[in-house]
Amino acid sequence: MPMSRRTLTALALTAFVLPLSACGSGGDGGGSADASGRIEGDITFQTWNLRANYKDYFEGLIADFEKKYPGTHVKWVDQPAEGYADKISADAAAGTLPDVVNVSPDLLAPLAKAGLATDLDKTAAQYKKEYLPGAWDGQRIPGLPGTYAFPWYLNTGPMFYNKALFEEAGLDPDEPPTTYDELFADALRMAKQSNGRVATLGNVPTIEDFGRYGASLMNEDGTAFTFNDAKGVELLTKYKQLYDAKALDPQALTATPESTGKKFLTGAVAMNPGSALDLENFKKQAPSLYKNIGITDQISNTGHVNMYVMGLMVNATTRHTPAAIAFAHFVTDAENQMAFAKKVAIFPSTAGSLDDPYFTKEDGTDVTRVRVAAAKSLKTAVNYTPVLFSDQMKTVLRNEVAKALQGKESPKAALDNAVKACDRLLKQQG
Repeated sequence: MPMSRRTLTALALTAFVLPLSACGSGGDGGGSADASGRIEGDITFQTWNLRANYKDYFEGLIADFEKKYPGTHVKWVDQPAEGYADKISADAAAGTLPDVVNVSPDLLAPLAKAGLATDLDKTAAQYKKEYLPGAWDGQRIPGLPGTYAFPWYLNTGPMFYNKALFEEAGLDPDEPPTTYDELFADALRMAKQSNGRVATLGNVPTIEDFGRYGASLMNEDGTAFTFNDAKGVELLTKYKQLYDAKALDPQALTATPESTGKKFLTGAVAMNPGSALDLENFKKQAPSLYKNIGITDQISNTGHVNMYVMGLMVNATTRHTPAAIAFAHFVTDAENQMAFAKKVAIFPSTAGSLDDPYFTKEDGTDVTRVRVAAAKSLKTAVNYTPVLFSDQMKTVLRNEVAKALQGKESPKAALDNAVKACDRLLKQQG
């Protein structure tokens, strides 16, 4: 499974609601099983579409664990990406959830609410210091006390920009925008200088953009969305100005990552998010763009870029809590995460790992160039997408943003409507 930023985003499948039969009793969320005692017993470890490309790595990892703890045996099962959420939901309802489960935050949330995810703040707090603060916090669920999975691999991506287009607009090609105010100013200038031929951006704002802009996304107890605050309205108002000036691509309302990527290749869009894999594509398909490619951090008013995070959840009903905790920690410790990161384009969530020369020293290759840039930004990155924000909610927001950009609703009314609809969907998740 290629672990580009775009791929990892795609893997964040629709959040699901556990059947009522799976629900736990408590409002305190996940369980706090006793992790003390002898590390022994048979446990099952489930991953998400990893066997095809990384069979040898995981078999070696398991062998090392069983050698370290002779009384243990780990059965590894790997599920395909398609239908993964449904599989977890069915296993949770049937009481057959594996002992250690590969989850993204949106898949973790309903399991924690149902009391099926072990609270690591209670059972494994001694390991918290080993992980990046943003990665550990990425396993928290709004409205629940605790942390419900070990952080595993991370991903993020830089912004690419076309230096030639910046120079044509009279902008410094070596000083790309880093804040939204700078971005909006540069975008309006580029649209004016090109008579609307070149748009700086190709996509409408997402929930991540509202977070990076500085809007509040959700209340602390996780019961309501708040991205219709003053900052949220301000962001959408700015995007409306870009849209009217053709500084935002006219087809952004229906754009996909693929269509926007093609426009970036042809010079119709000046900036676009991406990964190391995209650089190789530029080199082959657009040599002139490749010669003029610039790399910068994601645009942010907060000083923190967005991260995508995977985790390993320990089943609160496992019969072998000490072994399950030990194994989940083993898989996600610094040594094993580093080994995994060298096999695939992901980043370790462990503190200090991003200071390794592998992530800090360039060797002249495109892959290293992007890896170093992304690793630097990840040290203080956060997961802006609320874990309770489902794909259905993303569609609601996108539709309301489109109405605002087209002038059918004011930015304030559009975001008010989006929040109301998302709050209704949130209650249905209950």
